Amino acid sequence: MEETKSKAFDRETLKTKVMQELELSGHLEDEDVNAAIDRCILRESDRYYIPLKDKLRFKKEIFHAIRKLDILTELLEEENITEIMINGAGNIFVEEDGRLRKIREQFESREKLYSVIQQIAADANRIVNETRPIMDCVLPDGSRVNIVLGMIAKNGPAVTVRKFPKEALSMKRLIEMETIDKDTADFLGTLVKAGYNLFISGGTGAGKTTFLNALAEYIPEDERVITIEDSAELQIRNIPNLVRLEARNVNVEGNNQITIRDLIKTSLRMRPDRVIIGEIRDEAAIDMLTAMNTGHDGSISTGHANSARDMLFRMETMVLMGLPIPLPAVRQQIASALDIIVHLGRLRDKSRRVLQISEVIGMDQGEIKLNPLYEFKEEAEYNGRIKGRLERLNHLTQVEKLASAGLLEVYKEEKKE
Repeated sequence: MEETKSKAFDRETLKTKVMQELELSGHLEDEDVNAAIDRCILRESDRYYIPLKDKLRFKKEIFHAIRKLDILTELLEEENITEIMINGAGNIFVEEDGRLRKIREQFESREKLYSVIQQIAADANRIVNETRPIMDCVLPDGSRVNIVLGMIAKNGPAVTVRKFPKEALSMKRLIEMETIDKDTADFLGTLVKAGYNLFISGGTGAGKTTFLNALAEYIPEDERVITIEDSAELQIRNIPNLVRLEARNVNVEGNNQITIRDLIKTSLRMRPDRVIIGEIRDEAAIDMLTAMNTGHDGSISTGHANSARDMLFRMETMVLMGLPIPLPAVRQQIASALDIIVHLGRLRDKSRRVLQISEVIGMDQGEIKLNPLYEFKEEAEYNGRIKGRLERLNHLTQVEKLASAGLLEVYKEEKKE
């Protein structure tokens, strides 16, 4: 009988009663909402049997629906979920432990989903509407959000959330996860300390930003670092003299936009030792190369590509998007600016690995020449997990920066190992 009574009562009934009670009040704090939920649950407990676990669940879900981001808040709190994909109010998928699955939870209506979207936009000081139906922003917890409204996404507003760990993954943790081995991590760390310009390439979800955060551990603490991002995602914590710059979209009148290019240009007047650019995806590549070629050694950036060689081709294209100069001149600028390309990827077991490390060693007959240093070699597969190692192919040829930083002997010791 008690079980039947419990089933006769549900969250929506309770939520309706809470909303009716709150309508009688003025401005409410979170404590007022929680108190109203408690009162309603207590009253309904006299009429229905509600197990304690259901009372706690109802309280949490209703509070999120009223004061926060409804279902999205609950999904954001699940640490194992790394990606949330909302394809309309009633069609939600999550990525958990590298696997996609559809969940039973859904928004009560399209209007509720739209309300959550507007709350996200308002909190991020962004605008998303019929005139501007696409928006990117970052949530307070660091999660990256992409929103496409229903006039473009025909099966309902599409919200994609990429979650990041509350604490940036350290290089030690990446080694434990087999993203990279210790010897190779030490090698890259030495290059970062010596001021080599690094570029991290990879596909979507390959872990480029995570790896950049980990590499930043090796930056000397006494340096001044400027980070530049479209949406602030980097979690660099070991640098006291750190300035974080974030691009700004146009306002309602279509004015006051601040681009990545604007930020790179102004960063060069801020006396940086290093400039770190979260991601290069357009003609801002010109300004990144300029920064790397004007004495700001040790700069790091990321970009989308299928391989180290493909990243060079994409960079050529991005430069030419903003500056019609001869291709040989573009290639010369790239070859002069970049020292190392680290390429990451996701294997079929969904693990993220460093797949290639290549040295950019200049021009040869009009082409940018690469010296492959490391390449991931697959060895076996156990219980669905791919086993392999980064095999050293060649040694570093350009060691001038190591010598200038007093780290050449350190590299020679690593080389012996």
